Amino acid sequence: MKILLIHNEYGKYCGEEAVVDKMDKMLSASGHEVRRFTRFSAEIPQMFLGKVRAFFAALFNPMAFIQLRRVLNEFQPDVVNVHNLYPFISPAILFYIRKRGIPVVMTIHNFRLMCPTGLFMRDGLPCENCLHGREWNCVRYNCEHSISKSTGYALRNWFARVTGAYLKCVDRYACITDFQRRKMILAGFPADRIEVIPNFQDKVDEPAPVRGSYVGYSGRISYEKGVDMIIEVARRHPEIPFVLAGEIRKESSDKMLQIHDPQLPNIRFAGYLQGEKLSEFYENARFTVMASRWYEGFPITILDAASFSRPTIGPNQSGFREIIRDKPQLDTSKGLEQENTGMLFRPLDVDDLEQKVVWLWTHQEVAEKMGQNAFRRLKSKYTTEAVSKQWEVLLQRMVSEKSCSHERIFRHTVRV
Repeated sequence: MKILLIHNEYGKYCGEEAVVDKMDKMLSASGHEVRRFTRFSAEIPQMFLGKVRAFFAALFNPMAFIQLRRVLNEFQPDVVNVHNLYPFISPAILFYIRKRGIPVVMTIHNFRLMCPTGLFMRDGLPCENCLHGREWNCVRYNCEHSISKSTGYALRNWFARVTGAYLKCVDRYACITDFQRRKMILAGFPADRIEVIPNFQDKVDEPAPVRGSYVGYSGRISYEKGVDMIIEVARRHPEIPFVLAGEIRKESSDKMLQIHDPQLPNIRFAGYLQGEKLSEFYENARFTVMASRWYEGFPITILDAASFSRPTIGPNQSGFREIIRDKPQLDTSKGLEQENTGMLFRPLDVDDLEQKVVWLWTHQEVAEKMGQNAFRRLKSKYTTEAVSKQWEVLLQRMVSEKSCSHERIFRHTVRV
């Protein structure tokens, strides 16, 4: 099968780009012929009137249209897998792909089809004001902290909605969590065209039995990630060491550092890690913690931790509830439930977060058992092999449905 991946890369390499790379590798390994149609947001600062051009391109980009038409003519794909279309590709190309009769499946990485920013977040907290076609709220609350940018984001979402680009031209939506699926149904997308296929880990080897020596966090060091709450827990418990891995985002770190001084003896900022250093970080952590204020999509860091048999503490909201299995009424005297892979705390409640962190830190055997459960669940549900089977079934069904549709049209034409 020939599969065309369409994606507008962001300014910096992020989790979404990593997933697209994994998709390419996974589909190719399954015997499919894969090609990419890619544009790059990183070009905006170097362009003459780059932001202005990006705004208009998000509505319709004739150059992207011409280039895509050439790729479709040359490659003749059986299926198109769409990821991100903003700003230089535009949802307008979906109408042309539909006219060509090529089935389209769109991977839903975030909440972009329902929220102009794609995050369901305002000032670091969950926000669903734009859910039912009320994109003007993005301008009203200046969600991007720039009126021109907030207006541009709102207009492109409004334009895609009123033209029906996503509703009319996408055959299947591949959500990464059931939480995402439910939100899309609330927004008016047909439930029978929505699938749930999670993110996955492409390398899962049996981890070495190493007892961790600190509480770990991996991700952006930013306010919406709730890192200040993790720092507050560390301040209250100098006996527990913490290691925070990730890039400090200046736009939110100023707000975060006004609340808590991170210069504590039991906190080490490891910076942005990758490769062997990132593996060593997970291997030496006893467990990891995420304190996100906003919904998130599907944090790959939870799977990364699980690949080293490390459980994760996360907020009891959105997709976290699906990825982290936490049985209530945990009682160590009765043993640990088989499916427990971590713990969930009340969102935004630093006291509850503190309680969960201290409890798991002082119950090391339970943390180890949870980590083993997390690794087993990863192997059964979130490996390349497991997710590849889900994609294979979906892609084959889409091609089959399109063939049946063409056959019905042909028979009707012959009868006429």
